[in-house]
Amino acid sequence: MELRDIEIFLTLADELHFGRTAERLHVSQARVSQAIGKQERRLGVTLFDRTSRRVTLTPVGRRLREDLRQAVDLLNEGLARAEAAGPGADRTLRLGVFGHAGHVLRPLTDAFRARHPGSGVQLNEINGGDAFTTLRSGRNDVNVLWLPVAEPDLTVGPTVLTGGRVLAVSADHPLAARGTASLEDLAGEHVVDLGPDAPEYWVASMVPVRTPSGRRVPRGPIARTFHEILSLVSTGQCVHPLGEIAARYNKPPGIVFVPMPDAPALRWALTWRTAADDPTIRALARTAAAVGPVAL
Repeated sequence: MELRDIEIFLTLADELHFGRTAERLHVSQARVSQAIGKQERRLGVTLFDRTSRRVTLTPVGRRLREDLRQAVDLLNEGLARAEAAGPGADRTLRLGVFGHAGHVLRPLTDAFRARHPGSGVQLNEINGGDAFTTLRSGRNDVNVLWLPVAEPDLTVGPTVLTGGRVLAVSADHPLAARGTASLEDLAGEHVVDLGPDAPEYWVASMVPVRTPSGRRVPRGPIARTFHEILSLVSTGQCVHPLGEIAARYNKPPGIVFVPMPDAPALRWALTWRTAADDPTIRALARTAAAVGPVAL
């Protein structure tokens, strides 16, 4: 089995979704299907049960995942030791995170420091308005960004965090009393405009331009930081969708975070400037793949 096919198998075993696997590995869904089919024909067993609604590992697939994961971990540890002995491998990475994500990602940063004692992680807070400029300007080496990220000059690494979505509303808003919100509710509200430096497709994946039924979601006023967003929400000037991590670690006065059960789950991944790729960034990415994503 070729290394690329092993990577495809293990990623699909984690994601259990052909589309997300293809997106994460930057290949087509057809390539994922071909690789899995080739493995199953070669081994003479079924590794995944597929229906129109779900993908699950068979008992043989689960055992193969465990065996291959151990082998890949050993391979990655060997590569990490080799890279750690090379020039420029030991340095402190500037990691950009939203809000309290740095606390949630302690398993990753602790594992990275343990595996690479000569390297470190400096956490820098980022906001929706500067998430890409902090990478391109060199202020941060790696940012943890919600997906999708489809920028030709950026590399998307392993997923490190997954979770649902909440809607921030003022405490006297009708949705606060109702205790839940849907994507359709956004059509009757204004949401924050994150400014010109955030790609439109990326903003829309968090704050849709239209509801599922096609109704327009009004945007404005402009806010570039998390605290600016909260200030606008608390005064009733807008509502705004956020990752549920915001509700877990923030209890600002005058604001209620209501769940959005119909909003797709969010995935956050390591992202860095391709031209700035180096052994320490690759070591962090390997560590993230080994640790796996934190699920909120």
